[in-house]
Amino acid sequence: MHIPLVDVKAQYLAIKKEIDDAISRIVDGSTFIGGKEVVQFEESFAKYLQANYCIGVNSGTDALILGIRALGLNPGDEVIVPVNTFIATALGVSENGLKPVFVDVDPKDNGIDLLDLQKKITPKTKAIVVVHLYGQADKIDEIKDIIQKTGKTIHLIEDACQSHGAIYKGKKVGTFSIFSAFSFYPGKNLGAYGDGGAIVTTDNGIAKRVKLLREYGQTEKYIHDSLGVNSRLDSMQAAILRTKLQHLDDWNKSRQKIAEKYTKEFQRVLPIIVETPAVFDGRNSVYHLYVVKVDNRDQLLKYLTEKGIQALIHYPIPLHLQKAYEYLGYNNGDFPNAEKQAKQILSLPIYPELTEEQIKYIIQTIKEFYDTKS
Repeated sequence: MHIPLVDVKAQYLAIKKEIDDAISRIVDGSTFIGGKEVVQFEESFAKYLQANYCIGVNSGTDALILGIRALGLNPGDEVIVPVNTFIATALGVSENGLKPVFVDVDPKDNGIDLLDLQKKITPKTKAIVVVHLYGQADKIDEIKDIIQKTGKTIHLIEDACQSHGAIYKGKKVGTFSIFSAFSFYPGKNLGAYGDGGAIVTTDNGIAKRVKLLREYGQTEKYIHDSLGVNSRLDSMQAAILRTKLQHLDDWNKSRQKIAEKYTKEFQRVLPIIVETPAVFDGRNSVYHLYVVKVDNRDQLLKYLTEKGIQALIHYPIPLHLQKAYEYLGYNNGDFPNAEKQAKQILSLPIYPELTEEQIKYIIQTIKEFYDTKS
């Protein structure tokens, strides 16, 4: 049996006619950049999140870069970033000439360590990026309380690139901050058939600035009032995303059911060896990834690969130990929780089209691995 970490083809086949119709509509209309398809998706996604504005861009990375640029911060200002995240979160900061300041991970929920966060805030801190990692909302209220107690103007930014549809206390994530960034990379819960991203905000000023920045800084064709870039969500991807958006909640429910099966089996048979994702009141994960913490992680990964099960490590090297950020001067031992976790975490296959047979095979294969170790 071969089980991929994610199966985008299986998803396509499940809604093939809808997708084919959307693609044909774009080709027939021959409007490939901008146009009503992009506007309609932006409006649909904003409505889905109950936000005021959605601005489509080229990628989740660009959403972070342009959203932060729209804040108008000054070179050298500090932005706090979780050390356990994809590098794009930090690139959104450094690409704007700002200083990323890393904060350790909370091992209970893979979010921000609140004690470390309080230590990292300085007079230069202008923003905090909260990452809803793996599809799990982070501790938004607690982080906001910390910001409020400083008495300073510190922007909260949400990196929601892995959490389309995740819930925090009755509201979808991406709506609690000055702006949020979403990625529509093909493997995401809401994925395009290429790169794509969006900035979501309730702030009219941010929305206006981002719309200028994403298209050469022009107020109208060939009239440029500011320096911008070329970062647009194209019509084909917008049409595909709008089609898929209608299925997103059902797909997320399927992910949650699969996660429940995994957790039930692992906690029943392997509670000490396999630590499963925590479940929190008021925080409904959409399980973009199902990440366990395990003993003998590297050996288990090798065993799963041999058995035809694709698993992956998200992420094997914390950001403070990446060569790209050597200049910040961090060392081994500076973020003990993240460094320990990086040696334990493993992402198992999870996607709506995963069959009962495949789920049972994954669970049984992991049980067999640890049976041979006992």
